[in-house]
Amino acid sequence: MNAAATVPLEAELLVIGYGNTLRRDDGVGPRVAEAIAALQMPGVRTLVCQLLTPEYADPIARARRVIFVDAAVDRMDGVHFRKLEPGATTQLMAHAADPRTMLALARDVFGHAPEAWWLTIPAMHLGFGADYSPEAEAGFNAAVTEIQRLVSANFRQDNAAALG
Repeated sequence: MNAAATVPLEAELLVIGYGNTLRRDDGVGPRVAEAIAALQMPGVRTLVCQLLTPEYADPIARARRVIFVDAAVDRMDGVHFRKLEPGATTQLMAHAADPRTMLALARDVFGHAPEAWWLTIPAMHLGFGADYSPEAEAGFNAAVTEIQRLVSANFRQDNAAALG
């Protein structure tokens, strides 16, 4: 497919939770995506994965908005929600990429890079295990609440726009 091609939208919002579920706090991203999936909100689709890999560019391109959810070791002062712009596809590694690269790949291959955010949750403990630190647990709760709030706000905003 060339950069001018477009794909039909399949989701108003795609939530991608990624991380290693066997490494304690690193698994908080997938846990958030699973919790959002369990809520069965209209127009919301979720993906759970260990790493962001090129095959996810297709579902990313098919979403109007996307939220990437990951554990972060660089920011320990709470949950952070950052707006993203596509990066350079030249930064794509053989097995994994960051969210900006995935947006660029969706744009360059499928013709659409959705509006996107990166939601990061503090990761205090990355050793083997399935339990979460208090910081990651609090971040999990805050992340699910924030995504629910955004979905509700966007639903109201989109309906108001449709009504004119």
